[in-house]
Amino acid sequence: MLHKITGKVAVIGAGFVGSTTAYTLMLSGLVSEIVIVDINKDKAEGDVMDMSHGMSFVRPVQITAGDYKDCHGSDIVIITAGANQRPGETRMDLVKKNTDIFKSIIPQIAKYCEDAILLVVTNPVDILTYVTLKVSGFSPKKVIGSGTVLDTARFKFLLSQHVGVDTRNTHAYILGEHGDSEVPIWSLTNIAGMTMEEYCNTCGKCAGHSKQEIYENVKNSAYHIIEKKGATYYAVALAVRRIVECILRDERSILTVSGLVSGQYGIHDICISLPTIVNEKGIDRILEVQLNHEETELLEKSAYLLKETLKEIGM
Repeated sequence: MLHKITGKVAVIGAGFVGSTTAYTLMLSGLVSEIVIVDINKDKAEGDVMDMSHGMSFVRPVQITAGDYKDCHGSDIVIITAGANQRPGETRMDLVKKNTDIFKSIIPQIAKYCEDAILLVVTNPVDILTYVTLKVSGFSPKKVIGSGTVLDTARFKFLLSQHVGVDTRNTHAYILGEHGDSEVPIWSLTNIAGMTMEEYCNTCGKCAGHSKQEIYENVKNSAYHIIEKKGATYYAVALAVRRIVECILRDERSILTVSGLVSGQYGIHDICISLPTIVNEKGIDRILEVQLNHEETELLEKSAYLLKETLKEIGM
């Protein structure tokens, strides 16, 4: 029997990312019900009270704090629970701590939400998406990581600043790991259909930033934000909202989410970000876009590094 979309979403983890995601979904008008689950029940209840007091300013939505059993019937379970990334700590430093956390919470989610799509946001997201897939036993189509959706947005923003064009007319991908080995796909980057080189040759206004400088700023954005304010949560919450929108509206939009790769670019049995058609069933199809030789090699290296990390944790 097919699961009927109801607009119910569960958010596991009421930290900075989880609570901001719940708030962003409340404002969006996309969902009919939000359930927040956290080991700190007072925090979850406090968030619910705070958001509920603004209910007269938004479209009707029911928001509650609960346990895993209250997530039953959810279309999407968004998993943001886990240890925080500290200043100076890489995403990979988090892997063992958060893998242990996921091994305890995923069976609870699977028990009550067998029909849901699982959307993993906690870092390192590619590793934890793979852990979620293996521990839950769900179909690979129903286990999605937020992947490089945010990195791609950062890339588009910095490119738009560089060329002086609206971000929405700047088209680009960051693929691979959401982290230090992510790959900028310069060969497909374009401004309204023009390559970067073509646009910049006709523009004459660029400030002279190098491609490498732009890429480094994209890759290190999270570290810089964490240094300044302790955590990143606004933009990632918007990225999650976009993925939720794509699923609930059955958009078939192409997003750089993290999913199980089975042969694309010769990569197997790893969750990594590639352009992916996302619909109401989760992952519809992973696309194998044309990359140049250097980009393909960097993507293979990114997958290799993730596989090495999985070996270290025995997955």
